[in-house]
Amino acid sequence: MQTSGPLTGVRVLELGQIAAGPFAGSLLADLGADVVKIENPSMGDGMRSWPPLSQNEAGEAYSENFASLNRNKRSVALDLKDEADVAELKALCAAADILIENYRPGVLDRLGLGYEALKQVNPKLVMCSISGYGQTGPYATKGAFDVTVQAMSGLMSVTGEDDSGPVKCGVPVGDFCAGLYAAFAVTAAVLRARAPGGTGCHVDCSMLGCLIGVSALQTSEYFGTGTSAGRLGSAHPRNAPYQAFKASDDYFVIAAGTDKLWQQVCEAVGMPGLKDRPEFIDQASRAKNQKQLAQILEEKFQHDTAKNWLQEFETRGVPASPINTYADVFNDAHVQHMGIVKDLVLPNGVKTKTTNFPITLSGYELAIHRNPPSLGEHNQEVLKEWAV
Repeated sequence: MQTSGPLTGVRVLELGQIAAGPFAGSLLADLGADVVKIENPSMGDGMRSWPPLSQNEAGEAYSENFASLNRNKRSVALDLKDEADVAELKALCAAADILIENYRPGVLDRLGLGYEALKQVNPKLVMCSISGYGQTGPYATKGAFDVTVQAMSGLMSVTGEDDSGPVKCGVPVGDFCAGLYAAFAVTAAVLRARAPGGTGCHVDCSMLGCLIGVSALQTSEYFGTGTSAGRLGSAHPRNAPYQAFKASDDYFVIAAGTDKLWQQVCEAVGMPGLKDRPEFIDQASRAKNQKQLAQILEEKFQHDTAKNWLQEFETRGVPASPINTYADVFNDAHVQHMGIVKDLVLPNGVKTKTTNFPITLSGYELAIHRNPPSLGEHNQEVLKEWAV
């Protein structure tokens, strides 16, 4: 079992802050890449100030939000408006395989650090620019945050109940989907760049494009029908019952996505004849009439607790789940079996926990091999190691 990851030996520079760029960098770092985070010397990544801020006995605080996206990295503090620091950054670029940045389009070009300039320093460099709307086009210079891109992409139009106002996803999927796409794309590009005769490239990763990309079912529905999908809450456009229901004490979810599972639901609620009613006779009919169906089922579910209904559906093989809080998730026996929660020590000595890379690779033992860094902690170390 190797304790190093499959990207060991790959050098990554990260000029990013808050979420999308740092998340992409964290994925590569978790897989073994040497990720060096370039930060402004005066304040660093803005997420360093985000709560919760855990303090040691001396009152020194460190952001757990920042730690979650920046473990396994090193920090180098450079002022990109200082000529000497820019020269040092270019020297690092000459030794790097990948550069990830999420500045607004045009900023690095004005600093002499755009792709056209850096490929002269390192023709094999893979540079990934993450932005809200991409490097070109009418919206290229438009400011973007996760919620604005969720709105622009169409995602918020299908999130929430049909009679609710706009609702964003509780997880910042615009930032994190862009980070996932970016990490995937640069890994593919580095494979090509390292091949004989290979060269680097510029990856243009927009949050807007990534959210449209993961909306394949909704966009294909529009292409096929000419009609935009609407809000269904926890329900599904083509399956029913497939949503959250309220029991006597709490909500729970069932997903009876086949006729066989639907039959089991009918038996469980003591209405075996429900499966033969014309409006519920097949999957398409149930989806079309799912509001009527949900009302019938929820009246039955009110007579017992969520726990008992979950046990009933478990016995019958119907996929079902409680609606967990994160406290519930981390106390769950299966999640504990996955070993996804790991110990972490912050630079101020505070002991906390974090989530490990969630995928296993046979032959590798992926681990938290480096605690999150203090601002500029590795300036001399990295510049010495990467000097060419």
